[in-house]
Amino acid sequence: MRKTKAFKEAVAQTLAELAHRGVTLAPSTVEDTIEKSVSTVAEQLRIQVRSAWRYFDAAALADRLAHSVSAFEESSTEKGVGQAPMPPIDNPELALVLAGVPDSLAQTGGDLYAVILNVAVNAWMAGHIHGEDDCAGCDGSRGPAGHDWQARMRTITEMQPNISKWFDRDVWTRAVNDAGYAVTRR
Repeated sequence: MRKTKAFKEAVAQTLAELAHRGVTLAPSTVEDTIEKSVSTVAEQLRIQVRSAWRYFDAAALADRLAHSVSAFEESSTEKGVGQAPMPPIDNPELALVLAGVPDSLAQTGGDLYAVILNVAVNAWMAGHIHGEDDCAGCDGSRGPAGHDWQARMRTITEMQPNISKWFDRDVWTRAVNDAGYAVTRR
């Protein structure tokens, strides 16, 4: 289905309709939604998929998607769910996570999934350590600094004295390039 002209046109129309509504979604999300919608119509009406396209309405789908996005944002705000706070720009743990990306790219042979997974786990652990210093399950698992967050930051800074360089986009990009990789948009 995804290789058909009708499908490609439906995706383009829906993305344009979403843009008119001020909503941005990943094309893959829109593609998945369209595929599921058209398949469901074909299944429910017991018709072929190519016949189900006559029931497709990009504007109506964009309205439903925009409403879903809006409802999600409202429910998240009501429940106090927001964007996680960014650590200070000179945070040593964040510097280590950023510094690990070029090395991780080189070690994994450019496996972007493995690199992102590594960054996510390290960021999660850093947040866990910072936010749950009183976590009973972590007793004895933090090395000599234990639960003293400030002591851990000093230790990291001593190991990597120039942490601020990793917050310079150009330095980070050069390190990724030196590892033999580049991130480019298709």
